[in-house]
Amino acid sequence: MMISQTNDTAATPAVDDPKQSLNHVINSIQKTLGLLHQLYLTVSSFNAASQLPLLHRLNSLVMELDNMVKLAEKCNVQIPMEVLNLIDDGKNPDEFTRDVINSCIAKNQITKGKTDAFKGLRKHLLEELEQTFPDEVESYREIRAASAAESKRLAQAQSMLPNGDMKVKSEL
Repeated sequence: MMISQTNDTAATPAVDDPKQSLNHVINSIQKTLGLLHQLYLTVSSFNAASQLPLLHRLNSLVMELDNMVKLAEKCNVQIPMEVLNLIDDGKNPDEFTRDVINSCIAKNQITKGKTDAFKGLRKHLLEELEQTFPDEVESYREIRAASAAESKRLAQAQSMLPNGDMKVKSEL
């Protein structure tokens, strides 16, 4: 069983799309794993007649590793050190994702609690102020309503195009 020694770098078009670059690297990794398996089979049943196929497979592996390095230069993937440490420890990297999500949920709940506490304080202060200074609280509410209406109008004006159409946020 012979493997051709073509270098996939020439066949791989130059791409700027990060997803496509990552897919090329993944394909190269899979091809390298296949070549390593073939190399393992050749080495495990080595005899004098299998020397030439062994050399061809070694050359193919070296060329594919070179191709992988060239493809990887086009990828900018950042992996947190915690994930790499988990993998080194033989653990599932999904544990990192689960821990990060749980941490975010906990921080979100703390923040929500603080926000709710401030809303409660604001409501309580307004009730107390209304009992003591009813006219001033009424003026405050009118000013607050006018300010909110102005803010809404400005936000709508910023999202309006010169021809009167509204800007639409594109979803990524």
